[in-house]
Amino acid sequence: MNFKYILAVLILVITLQVSAQKNNTYQADVIIYGGTSAAITAAVQVKKMGKSVIIVSPDKHLGGITSSGLGFTDTGNKAVIGGLSREFYQGIYNYYEKSETWKFQKKEEYGGKGQGTPAVDGDHKTMWIFEPNVAEKVFEDFISDNNITVYREEWLDRETGVSVQNGTIQSIKTLNGKTFNGTFFIDATYEGDLMASAGVSFIVGREANSVYKEKRNGIQLGVFDHKHNFGKRKISPYVNPKDPKSGVIANVSTTNPGVKGQGDHKIQSYCFRMCLTQNEENRVAFQKPEGYDPSQYELLVRLYNDGWDETFGRFDAIPNLKTDVNNHGPFSSDYIGMNYDYPEATYERRQEIIKDHENYQKGWFYFIVNDSRVPEHVRTEMSKWGLSKDEYKDNNNWPYLLYIREARRMVGEVVMTEHEILGKTKVNKPIGMGSYAMDSHNVQRYITKHGYVQNEGDIGEEEKHPYKIDLGAITPKKEECKNLLVPVAVSASHIAFGSIRMEPVFMILGQSAGLLSVMAMEENKNVSDIDYTKIRAKLIEAGQIIYNKD
Repeated sequence: MNFKYILAVLILVITLQVSAQKNNTYQADVIIYGGTSAAITAAVQVKKMGKSVIIVSPDKHLGGITSSGLGFTDTGNKAVIGGLSREFYQGIYNYYEKSETWKFQKKEEYGGKGQGTPAVDGDHKTMWIFEPNVAEKVFEDFISDNNITVYREEWLDRETGVSVQNGTIQSIKTLNGKTFNGTFFIDATYEGDLMASAGVSFIVGREANSVYKEKRNGIQLGVFDHKHNFGKRKISPYVNPKDPKSGVIANVSTTNPGVKGQGDHKIQSYCFRMCLTQNEENRVAFQKPEGYDPSQYELLVRLYNDGWDETFGRFDAIPNLKTDVNNHGPFSSDYIGMNYDYPEATYERRQEIIKDHENYQKGWFYFIVNDSRVPEHVRTEMSKWGLSKDEYKDNNNWPYLLYIREARRMVGEVVMTEHEILGKTKVNKPIGMGSYAMDSHNVQRYITKHGYVQNEGDIGEEEKHPYKIDLGAITPKKEECKNLLVPVAVSASHIAFGSIRMEPVFMILGQSAGLLSVMAMEENKNVSDIDYTKIRAKLIEAGQIIYNKD
């Protein structure tokens, strides 16, 4: 072919690309909306298969909650974590092999305790416990090493920004006016915003047990699997503890909690996963938040007065003398009942909810350090802790993201339920595996018929073996959308999602979504119509684990 002709074609292509970008229009084979860990693994897989991809991220910092505080990884059975998800944890291992990563602690001094298993696996060169900034570095390495284009702080126009014709998404538009055209789309957000805007069916809240013939899904009054409840403690919810007419103290609902087994539109609670330290060189003391109101924590005082003493129960150690602090106990960092409208709220309302959670949690720390009603030994211990100065430097050392444990859940080709999680129902087209317990945080805090405070919704049921996740769980119904996959807001009942929602699994499903999107384009078929034997072969080739080796 004539060299001058080739050069002319290249110049024309570049000219057209520049022109398109000047018009705020961008093109790729696959458009991924979201900045989560799943978004990154999906993009890497697409690129590895030779297709073009763009990540459109509402977040400035990539990696979702993995790089925003959840460093004490919910692994379950690590043997079923493969592919790019495992590569991420190998990347973590490689960073901690560098002496310069250990700034405040010698490597040999770090105990390396994980969730029931060692944090460091030298045989497989993986590390499962890490600092937020290290997680972000690994994700950014994924982006740069694979030359992936990312547009950050680009929020989907949820009202009119998704163009759909005959069940096929043509383009998405952001509030900044950028338009992204693609052949295939992946919604990798925790909220399922693209999915919902495309007209795909979803649910918010808990299904009644009768819907899928489950036992652990609906309202769970009287079920106490963990220690995050008041148990038999007789703690009054009233301002004057002996007078119901005196009003109800903060953070206790007066709404009827419902009937056991029934469904509702409530979701499990959110919190920020906190990276704290006692290292004076790196510690930022807790500050009084705006609008601080000590009456918000009256229930905590009553809990202390009743003898509860587990404030520091989930200050889990991560490297460099830091922690991943999670909710623990009846009244802790989970802001129970204050997030029900988040999944479908406007961006403005979501920001209000996020700020309320931030102020509540900052106030919780400040209250424990400063209020004289808190036991002295607890105040003394908490005063030793503070935010980590070297984390979230551009956000006043506060985590970038609220932990959105559950929002919308798609109702797709297949709905994963507790039956699949517990191995009672066969999964026909596995695209990855999970192994964590069916785990839901509390959904509501209410007044019992005897006039005491109680929490409800905290569930933790272990499955005996790792389970398979069906292709249909990330696939919308054919009649609703033909070129979209949803690897985070997956099709699952509330309690099944409680297991699937772990970050290693989201990375697994993200990679599978990227692979499936490319296969769908190459075969010009709906994902669910592709010969599964071909899918299976491709998944295994990509390092995914889709059957239990144990």
